Amino acid sequence: MSISRFQPNRACTAVAALVLLLAHQARGQEPVPQALPMPPMYIPDPAAPGGMAGMPPSVAADILPDWPRWFAGASGLVMTRTLPGGTAVMEPVGGTQLTTADAAASWPGGVDLHVGRWFGDRQQHAIELIYWGVYGLGTSAGVAASPPVLDTIPHTPGVTIAGLPAASYLQNAAGQTIGRADVVNDVEINWVYSLWERPEFLPRDRRVNLMWLAGFRYFGLGDTLTLTTTPGNAALAPPALSVATANNIYGAQVGAKFDWLFLPGLRFNVVPKFMIGGNAVTNTTALDTAAGNPALFASGAPVSVHQTLGVFSWLGSVDTGLAWDVTDHWTLSIGYRVVGVGNVAQADYQWPALLAAPGTLPGLGATSSTIIHGGFAGFEGRY
Repeated sequence: MSISRFQPNRACTAVAALVLLLAHQARGQEPVPQALPMPPMYIPDPAAPGGMAGMPPSVAADILPDWPRWFAGASGLVMTRTLPGGTAVMEPVGGTQLTTADAAASWPGGVDLHVGRWFGDRQQHAIELIYWGVYGLGTSAGVAASPPVLDTIPHTPGVTIAGLPAASYLQNAAGQTIGRADVVNDVEINWVYSLWERPEFLPRDRRVNLMWLAGFRYFGLGDTLTLTTTPGNAALAPPALSVATANNIYGAQVGAKFDWLFLPGLRFNVVPKFMIGGNAVTNTTALDTAAGNPALFASGAPVSVHQTLGVFSWLGSVDTGLAWDVTDHWTLSIGYRVVGVGNVAQADYQWPALLAAPGTLPGLGATSSTIIHGGFAGFEGRY
């Protein structure tokens, strides 16, 4: 025999429900179902106070890149440039005439330095500072005559050197040498934006990357020609006539960088840039001797004429190269750079045919162009 435990609360509830059912039936009404309580939401409403504000910090930190932010590099350069047609610096003798083109361009060395830093959680923005330069670009060439019969261009009526007419030094000379010494300097500060990951850290499912850049650029091209004459009178010091032209271009530039990861760790990249800026041109023409005796115009003023000009110039450059990402912190690179610059002044076009007074020098013009090009090789470190 089993005895069931009497539960009065449950019995009362059942009786109350039965009474309510009978009452509704007596009135001819269907029973009203009782609403069940809503279960609590498993995920809180993000908009509600105290709700989920976003991804947990620990998970968000795991998907953000943890790459080195600072980068710096150095490369060696070997570059040359195209030159304009030559201007005569001596009267023709026996089919020989020395011109500025005989002072040809050489392939001197230079340096390329850069430093920068990436910003932002995803490291898509960077600021970089670039400097590169090539120095002592040029060669020399000369002629000799015995007996001395070489006549220098320009002609210098009224000009004296150490109390003697300049023609005593520059006409009926025994030899002439024309030399070139050019210099190129480039300074840039750029903002860089990477559309995807940084090129050094491309994922396996993406082989290419594109970056945009915009910034400020200074480009300087210095062009110096020097004609040294050996007088027919060996007792006289050799005079030197120099024409030094400088282009200083300041302006804004835009560009891009395309990287293609064609083999593990090896990238092919192209960096085109374009700039328009103001060009502050200067030109100085001077005549003196190695002994320090300045030439003088008939007015007594030294033969040292300085000219200035302001124009707009343009510049376009393309770097094409290969980069080997040895580790996450080191990259080796090699490539070729081509820089074209227009609306510049060059010393070849400023060589005077007549040097009798400051007003006899040719007007300073900046309508020519040149291409500077050459190879580079170097490294970049990231930390």
